[in-house]
Amino acid sequence: MNSNPSSPSYRDRHHAGRMLAAQLAQYRGQADLLVLALPRGGVAVGYEVARALQAPLDIFVVRKLGMPGHEEYAIGAIASGGVSVMNPLAEQAVNQDELQAVVAKERRELLRRELLYRGERAAQSLRGRFVIVVDDGLATGSTMRAALQAIRQQQPAHLVVAVPVGPQSTCESLRDVADEVVCARMPTPFYAVGLWYQNFPQASDAEVRVLIEEADRLHRLEQVQGGQK
Repeated sequence: MNSNPSSPSYRDRHHAGRMLAAQLAQYRGQADLLVLALPRGGVAVGYEVARALQAPLDIFVVRKLGMPGHEEYAIGAIASGGVSVMNPLAEQAVNQDELQAVVAKERRELLRRELLYRGERAAQSLRGRFVIVVDDGLATGSTMRAALQAIRQQQPAHLVVAVPVGPQSTCESLRDVADEVVCARMPTPFYAVGLWYQNFPQASDAEVRVLIEEADRLHRLEQVQGGQK
């Protein structure tokens, strides 16, 4: 699909989440459904997906490993559960002491975010669940791949990747670690995730916490109302 980045597909992450949810509507009512959002940018998208599908929302923390001195260039990622995914060629080009320093820094941030976002709430059990993993977009896919490999270790029954936008090559590459991949938009040329949004500010920790708490409140309310019918 040819697209013009001067005409973004989405107003913001919430709009993207609602549009993505429309392509996932068949999963509404799915037993043991869980939406997992990758913080921070994926949480607003995941909030809308979980709300539309009437599913619980949880977070799954993944941290990109940036090239020392060129942090925007991803050479890999780490995720909860001690999983790491590395670009072998990029890894060979990096000083190993510098690489270990990057890993240690990002692991500290991963643990900080898990404690900050979830608070005292325990992580949702993934075993036997129908899990939809959501982010605000894909670029290299290294962050999502790390998340999927870590989630697989917890033995979900079915694992779906769902994103509003990503290059076709990246979306297709994730089919070996996910049971299903839903990329709502696969523009050519792709350039970068942020170009497909009118508003794409960096999400804050406070925003993530508010959305997670609100999603939890709404899901509990839906369960109560469902039980009264």
